[in-house]
Amino acid sequence: MTLLNPQQLDAEALYATLLADVRAGLAGVADVAIVGIHSGGAWLAERLAADLGLTERCGVLDVSFYRDDYAKKGLPADVKPTRINFDVNAATILLVDDVLYTGRTTRAALNELFDYGRPARIMLAALVDRGERQLPVAADFVAAHVKVEAGKALVLQQSDDGKFTLTIDQA
Repeated sequence: MTLLNPQQLDAEALYATLLADVRAGLAGVADVAIVGIHSGGAWLAERLAADLGLTERCGVLDVSFYRDDYAKKGLPADVKPTRINFDVNAATILLVDDVLYTGRTTRAALNELFDYGRPARIMLAALVDRGERQLPVAADFVAAHVKVEAGKALVLQQSDDGKFTLTIDQA
């Protein structure tokens, strides 16, 4: 675990760290599938799946309808379909998100994932953990812990060539 300041956010280096940790942590684990949370987590999940040889067992969740603030925020303009084309029952699921913050997105993802079946185990991977949890959620794999000032958001972006960048934007 590395504590970085926001100026040290090399998303490609963080991805390499996350990949190495996930590869070591999943060694010998059977029936693994990867599910990314739209959008940044989905990009990471697809790249992890390619790097780990799990492209046939990679899915994507959009948790918009499962969020506890849905009534307050409404429907986002960029809702994407959830895509899970494998049996979740008895699988070890690696749930992937780009930034772990309050834990509410993870809770929503778990709720949606259980609509597809009952996994044997769910492990959580995040590129960055910025702390300040509101729910008791912890990642099994995280590349770095970063403190970000209030009112700011870490935003993962993916370029056309698949490379990742992290920026700090107004929330």
